[in-house]
Amino acid sequence: MKTSILGRTAKLFLVVLWVCSSSCQSRQAEYVKPNILFIPVDDLRPDLGCYGSTTLLSPHIDRLAADGVTFTRAYCQQSVCNPSRASLLTGLRPDSIQVWDLRTSFREVVPEVVTLPQYFKQQGYTTIGLGKTFHNNIPDTLSWTRKPHIEGYPFDPDAVYLNEENLQIQEAKIERMKARGQNRIDQLGHWYVKANAIEIADAGDDAYFDGAQTSLAIEILNDLVQDDKPFFLSVGYFRPHLPFNAPQKYWDLYDRASLPLADNTFPPEGSPDFAVHGDQELRSYDDCHDLPWPGEAPWDEARQRELVHGYHASVSYIDAQVGRLLDALKRKGLYEETVVVVTTDHGFSDGQHGYWGKHNMWEDSLHVPLIIRAPGLVPPLSASRRLTEHVDLFPTLCDLCGLPQPDYLEGSSLVPLFSDPRRSWKEAVFSWRRPMYHDLHKDYHEARGMRTERYRFTSYEDEEGNVLHTELFDHLTDPYETRNLALDLANHQLVSTVRRQLDRGWRQHPVPAPV
Repeated sequence: MKTSILGRTAKLFLVVLWVCSSSCQSRQAEYVKPNILFIPVDDLRPDLGCYGSTTLLSPHIDRLAADGVTFTRAYCQQSVCNPSRASLLTGLRPDSIQVWDLRTSFREVVPEVVTLPQYFKQQGYTTIGLGKTFHNNIPDTLSWTRKPHIEGYPFDPDAVYLNEENLQIQEAKIERMKARGQNRIDQLGHWYVKANAIEIADAGDDAYFDGAQTSLAIEILNDLVQDDKPFFLSVGYFRPHLPFNAPQKYWDLYDRASLPLADNTFPPEGSPDFAVHGDQELRSYDDCHDLPWPGEAPWDEARQRELVHGYHASVSYIDAQVGRLLDALKRKGLYEETVVVVTTDHGFSDGQHGYWGKHNMWEDSLHVPLIIRAPGLVPPLSASRRLTEHVDLFPTLCDLCGLPQPDYLEGSSLVPLFSDPRRSWKEAVFSWRRPMYHDLHKDYHEARGMRTERYRFTSYEDEEGNVLHTELFDHLTDPYETRNLALDLANHQLVSTVRRQLDRGWRQHPVPAPV
C-alpha cells in the first residue's frame, strides 16, 4: 500500500529542509523521494508574466512561479534544439558531448553516459517520457521505463494542421514529392511536410498534439498515484515552436494591434555578417518565403504582428496545458510531493535583430526561462537574479530528491539559491555554437560565448582556433545589444580582460563557498 498522502507530505517537508542544509555526500538516512514533473517547452522565450511581461498571458505558469523560484538569468548552452537538450539532459557541456547539430545522437559520442531521467530510473524511479524531451527524432530509449505514444499523430507533430487550406498545401506537396520519388515519411508512416506558419483552428485543445498528450499525461498520473515508486514524468511540449498553430480561443486572448514589436530590428552595429546564421526556419513555410534577411528592410508590420500574435497564442495554449497538469497533481494529492520544473531548450527571436528563430549567439536566443517548485520549500524570495545555466538542472534535481550527484556532472546545484536567492554565485555562464552541418558552410566559423552580470562576449573562430571576429555588448547601457563594443579601440583593455575570463573556461568560475 502506498504511503498516505499526509504522512508522505510531512516526510517530504522534512527531507527538503534536510536537503537544503546537508551536503549530498553525507545523506544516507532513509526518506521518501519526491516525484518530478519535468516540463520542457520548445522555443520558449522568458516573456511570461512571472518574468515581467505585461502582454503575454501565462497565468498557470505564473502561479507555479509564485510557489517556487524563478531564475531570471538562466541560459542554455547552445541555441539549437538537439545540442541544447543533449547538454541539459546529460549535465555535460557541448565540448564534452560533441553534439552541435540536429543529426548527431549523443549516444554516438558518449554512449555510456547516464542521462537525467536514466539516473533517476537507476535510483528506483518510474520514468515516463511524453512528447519532446530529447530531440524528437533522436529519442533515448535507455532513459525511460516507458515512452507512450498517442495514436494518430506523426512522430514529429510540428507539422500537424487542421484547417483545409493547410491540409491542401500539404497534400499537394506530398503528391509532388511522390512524383519525384522523394520520401519524407516518419517512423510511424506519416508524411512530414510544412504548410503555413500559422493556423487559427476552430477546435478544442486536444485536436493538436500538445493538448492530446496533456490528457494522456493526466491518465498516466491516475496510474502513478497507485504506484509505490516515485516517478519522473516528462511532458515535453512542441508549441510555441513553429508553426504557430493554436485553437481560436488562444488567439482571441490578444488584440493584435496592441502587441509589441521588436525595437532592435537590425543586426548589431559592428557585428560580422556570419554572426547571423541565416538558418531562419520561418522562411521554409509557404506564407513566409518573402521573409527579409537580417540587415534588409524589416518585414511588413502586418506580417510581423501576425507572427507575434501567433507566438503569443501558442504560449498561452501551452500555459493552459501546464495548468491542466498542475490541477491534476492537486486533485490526485500529488502536488505536495512533486518537484515541478518548467524550462525550454533555448529562446527565440521574434524580430529582434531582424531575426525570426534561434541559432545565434545573442541574448534572445540564449536566455531561457527556468522555474522550479519544490514541495515543502518556501523560498524567502520568489525569484533569483543569479546567473544559472542548463547544466545546473541535473545536480539541482539530485539535491532536491536527496540523491548523490554523479561525479561527472559539469553544473552546480541551485539548491543554495532556494534558501538564499541573493547569495554569491557564478561570475559567468557559457554557450557555444558551431555550424550545424559542416559540409554546407563554405566559410567555417564556430563561436564561444560568455555571459557575465554585465557583459555578453562572443569569440568567433575558425577550425584552428584563430579569432575571426569578436562581439562585446554592455547590458547595463545596451540591453538590446545594438552596438558591438569590441571594435572600438578605447575598449581594448576591457576586451582583453573579458577574453581572458572566457579562455579560463567554466571550470575557473565555480560557485563560491558561503561566507
